Amino acid sequence: MGRRNWTRDELLKTLALYCQIPFGQMHARNLAVVALADSIDRTPSAVALKLVNFASLDPDLRERGIHGMGNSSTADREIWEEYSGEWDILAGYAMDSASVSTTQLDRRSESGIPQRDPSGPTETLREIEVRRGQNFFRTVVLAAYDGRCCITSIAISQLLRASHIVPWAKAPSLRLNPRNGLCLNALHDAAFDRGLISLSDKFEVMVARCLRKEVPAAIYQEMFQKVEGRRIVVSERFRPLPEMLEFHRSRVFQD
Repeated sequence: MGRRNWTRDELLKTLALYCQIPFGQMHARNLAVVALADSIDRTPSAVALKLVNFASLDPDLRERGIHGMGNSSTADREIWEEYSGEWDILAGYAMDSASVSTTQLDRRSESGIPQRDPSGPTETLREIEVRRGQNFFRTVVLAAYDGRCCITSIAISQLLRASHIVPWAKAPSLRLNPRNGLCLNALHDAAFDRGLISLSDKFEVMVARCLRKEVPAAIYQEMFQKVEGRRIVVSERFRPLPEMLEFHRSRVFQD
């Protein structure tokens, strides 16, 4: 049987998966790679190779000295140039997050959207699209931080949240952008969301002064005082942009 060229649909699905798993897990044994390969009738090795090809085009990885294999095709480059950063489109091509992660995602809304049953077919479709986008955002952000809280290094999926830096309601165009995300544990996520902690332009944790009076001393010392001024673990890909952090400091943080 002759060699079969990759279709645009297959490349988009693979690019979406590229965003959803850490660089170190882009191999043929990864269950997400196996699942995608099965769905598009490719071998896991072929999908893994294509993921590494996309890695060779990723400026975030090149900045870290990671260059992939450098075997990307013209089609790979065209898909990368056209669709990298097109988060709404990539979310539509993404595999179900349960196929990407072996742990069940939490059901809470990370966007402030009320949780209720849709009232009709149009709203049902919209709700499905929102859910798909939320799950894609969460999976990409957690993958960028290698599944660990960027402040505490907690690696229990059920305790992790994909936090928006610029709040969901403030910037629709940033809702699915992983550069607008941080991987935080549930407590620091709640504090960040409410402006009780923030990050400096050097990625150092800032703590609102009001917390000292409101939080029991032992908890304040362990969860806030100890991390104040500490530099977070910055993501390997999709690093937050300075203007997003500035927005949070000036518009959300309760200094």
